[in-house]
Amino acid sequence: MAEGQAVRLCREAFARLERGDETLFDDLVAEDFVNHAAGPQGRAGWRETLRHLAHDLSQVRVEVHRLFGDHEYACVDMTLHGLHVDSTMPLLVGVPVTGRQVAWRFTHVFRIADGQLVEHWATRDDLGLLRQLGAWPPA
Repeated sequence: MAEGQAVRLCREAFARLERGDETLFDDLVAEDFVNHAAGPQGRAGWRETLRHLAHDLSQVRVEVHRLFGDHEYACVDMTLHGLHVDSTMPLLVGVPVTGRQVAWRFTHVFRIADGQLVEHWATRDDLGLLRQLGAWPPA
């Protein structure tokens, strides 16, 4: 079976993201991108969210376990690997910097229209990340 447009677009977006190629935002993300998984909206908001994440976790590497979908939707099951170097994102505020390698599991769903990512949902294993950083259970 041929790979759907949504899968091809997500494959390209994640490849560029891992290379640090920010052209992905202008080329592949709609200006009015709706992110149901985080506060900042639009293309600029998603760029801001990902920059914030890269600020707190350096040496980021994305491991895609599964990527499937059709012409309108794609689902990405992945693990984000990184080194905990700061705690400025809302989830980590107040967590002492550990310098530990972490593996943070995500499942993303993207909707594609007119050749761009237009909508996003996600589930994240935040509790697993906090456990790796020694921040769960709370003191």
